[in-house]
Amino acid sequence: MTNPQVGFIGLGNMGGPMAANLLAAGMSVKAFDLSESALATLTAKGATAAGSAAQAASDVDILISMLPAGRHVSALYLGSPGEHDGAGAEGLLAQLDSRTVVIDCSTIDAETAQAVGHAANQAGIRFLDAPVSGGVAAATAGTLAFMCGGDAATFATAQPVLGAMGRASFHAGPAGAGQVAKACNNMLLAIHMLGTSEALAMGERHGLDPRVLSEIMLASSGRNWSLEVYNPWPEVQENSAASNDYQGGFRTDLMVKDLGLAMDVAATAGIDNAMGKLAAKLYEAHKADGNAELDFSSVLQRYLG
Repeated sequence: MTNPQVGFIGLGNMGGPMAANLLAAGMSVKAFDLSESALATLTAKGATAAGSAAQAASDVDILISMLPAGRHVSALYLGSPGEHDGAGAEGLLAQLDSRTVVIDCSTIDAETAQAVGHAANQAGIRFLDAPVSGGVAAATAGTLAFMCGGDAATFATAQPVLGAMGRASFHAGPAGAGQVAKACNNMLLAIHMLGTSEALAMGERHGLDPRVLSEIMLASSGRNWSLEVYNPWPEVQENSAASNDYQGGFRTDLMVKDLGLAMDVAATAGIDNAMGKLAAKLYEAHKADGNAELDFSSVLQRYLG
C-alpha cells in the first residue's frame, strides 16, 4: 500500500508522536482527539483535523487508534449508548468502508481485542490489535515494537504504516494475541526492573558504586534490559528517566494497569504467576505512596528509604 490515507484517533503521549512520524514519512493523516491542544500540535505538523472520530475514520485506507482502556476501544468500535466518544452509539465498525484496515494500538484486555476483532471480521473489515513497547521516547524516535494479533494478510498489509512508527513488528497470532504478548512482556519488564533495583540498592549499601556495579552485572549473567537501557539509578545513564527526577517515560500508574492485565491473562490460562503477582503488589504500593505519575523505574526509591 503506497502512500496510504491514514485516520488517527487518540493523540496522547504515545499517539501524538506516532502520528507525527506518519506525517514525517510523507503519509496523509486525518486525526481526532478530545484534546484541542493535542490536535492543534499535530495539525501544525501537517495533519488534517477531524471534528469527530467518525470523521477521522471516513474515507481512509488505514485507521489507527491509541486509547486509554478497553472500554474506550469497545465504545469506539462496537458502540456504547451514553458514551460521548464521537463515534456514535452504533460504533465505527458499522460505519467503516470495507477497504479500511483497522489497527488498534491501545494496551487493553485480550477479551475486548478479541471481541472487536470478531466483530470486525463479521463486518468484513480487516483488524489488528497492535499494542506497542518502547514508551514515549520510542514513540517519538519511531523505534516502537508492535505486537500484533490478527490474520497474516492484514499484518502484511499494515507493514508500511507500522514501519513508519517503529523498528520492529511481530505477528503474535489471531486477534487478541498482541495483547497477550504485551501483557507477558510488561510483566517481565516489571519483574526485572524490581530485581535490578534491589541488586543496585544492595550493592550501594555495601559501598559499591552503582555505576561500577552496573558495568559488572552488564558483563555477567545478571544482564537485562532495565540494567542496560533503562537503569533506575540516577546519573548512571545520562538520558534515563532516573537522571531526570523520574519524569517522563512510562508512568507507575500505567505499569500498575498493565500488571492488572497480566494478572487477567495468567488467571485465564490457569497460571500461578507468583513473580507477577508480587510485582503487581509492589507497584501498587509504590503508586499508593504518591508515585503514580513518576516513571516506573522510580520503584528504586522503595529500597532507599
